[in-house]
Amino acid sequence: MLTIACVVLLGLLAGEELIIKYGVQPALATLPDDAHVRARIALVKRMKVVVPALILPAVAAAVAHLATADNDPLRWAGLAALVAFLLFSAFGTVPINMQVDGWDPAAPPPGWRALAERWARIDLYRSSAAVLAFVLFTVAAL
Repeated sequence: MLTIACVVLLGLLAGEELIIKYGVQPALATLPDDAHVRARIALVKRMKVVVPALILPAVAAAVAHLATADNDPLRWAGLAALVAFLLFSAFGTVPINMQVDGWDPAAPPPGWRALAERWARIDLYRSSAAVLAFVLFTVAAL
């Protein structure tokens, strides 16, 4: 049962990350600046609730699963990918999101687009780490 919970939670996390990276971000890039800024602020406000609600149980399930399962290198690699995801989040995207959360949509800071591009570059590694964690735990479960 713990294996199923772990794979499902990591799958939801990876899916959310893929949608943001390959669905939402490209759509934002096509918007005029004012709409882009407003949408980015709205997304940050919503995702700062949704993503932790997925991260915390996914990490807890992965750690619990690792503690109760056999000593499988795939699971350890999956945990390492999950730790990488957490580090890219904590030191990369979250600090940027905290800045975005405080923006005035009518007057975004100068260089806001460069900051959004930096976020997107970091998110490539972040979302890839989430997907890798999901794949490794799934293959280990098979």
